[in-house]
Parts: sequence; structure tokens; C-alpha cells
Amino acid sequence: MKLKKELPIIAIVLIPFVYLAYIWNQLPEKVPVHWNINGEIDRYGDKSELLLIPFLLPFLIYIIFSVIPKIDPKNKLNQMGNKLQNLKFLMTTFMSALALFIIYSAKNQSFSNPNLIVALIGLFYIILGNYLKTIKANYFIGIRTPWTLENEKVWKKTHELAGKMWFVGGILVLINTLFLEKQTNFLIFMIITGIIAIVPIVYSYVLYKKESDLV
Repeated sequence: MKLKKELPIIAIVLIPFVYLAYIWNQLPEKVPVHWNINGEIDRYGDKSELLLIPFLLPFLIYIIFSVIPKIDPKNKLNQMGNKLQNLKFLMTTFMSALALFIIYSAKNQSFSNPNLIVALIGLFYIILGNYLKTIKANYFIGIRTPWTLENEKVWKKTHELAGKMWFVGGILVLINTLFLEKQTNFLIFMIITGIIAIVPIVYSYVLYKKESDLV
């Protein structure tokens, strides 16, 4: 039964590998491997570097999500049941799509709209925001500060706030990609990312201090 659940995810992991193998002979020896904020190529590399993309994105994420429930000392992740499996599926799919986009851009030597990557990350924020509040306290996934790990109530409230912020932040990122120029969109994207990353950390500290003062 477990293998049956894993097969669709394994297939998704393999898609970028299959696509890269399919286009391998069509690729020149030197391909673009990095673009600047304007979508302009600023570094070329050997086409063998493209092999790292599916390994470092969908494959690595799949391995991480497969291993951490087995080494979680509190066994909290396994208590999430299908929610963890669904998160694993969504994260792997996102990374596989990102790998495909990068390989496709390298093949065509074109990255005409960097906003597409920002939009994809915005979608990732929305997905993660939906799941943050369901993550049990653990050492591997979530807002892992000394204060959330110390107090389960702080963990829960911090992740409820973070879930809402990442969801709203993702929507704002997607909206910005439709209306803003590349440079402005990237700046707003970085500001949103900073806010949704830092505020839950600060909140966990403030909440922990408040809880400690009540004891």
C-alpha cells in the first residue's frame, strides 16, 4: 500500500530527468545556467551542470520528506498521516515544475519573463501557508525556533499566524506579477518574503515570553 502511494510522487520526481534525457543531444556544450533579475543570461556553463537541477530540486526534496519522519525523535510527523503525504506530493510537484522550467529555459536560451519564477514561488507560499497550521511540533519542518520547540502552545499559535501570513503573502506575490514591472515586482517580492519569514519568528519569542511570565 505504501509503495502504491509513493509511485505517483516517484513519477513526478523522474519527469525532469526524462525531459533532460530527451533533449540532451539537442543541447549545445555550453548552456545558460544563470540569469539576472532582468532575465538576461549572465553565466554559461557545461550542459552537464543541468544534471544538478533535478537532483537538487525534486529528488532532494523527495529524499528529505522520506527520511525525516523516520528519524523524528518525537515521531510527530508520522502523526500527521495523509497531511504529510499530501505536503510531500505538493512540494515534490512544485520542485519538479521549477526544474522543468529551468531546463526548458536553458534549452531555449531564453528567460524572457522572470515574473514566472516569482509567480511559481508565490504559489509555493500559498501551498505552504495551507499546511503550516497542520504541522505538528518537530525538529525538521516548520518555524523551528527555540521558543516554538520549547512550548507546544507557542508552536501551534505561531504556525497558525505563519499559515495565514504565508497564504496572504503568496496571493500578493501572484497579484504583483500581473501588474508590476520586473524590478519592482522583485523588490516587493523580497519585502513580502522578509515579512512572512521574520514576523512569525519574532511572534514566537514574544508569545513565549508572555507564556513564561504567566507561569
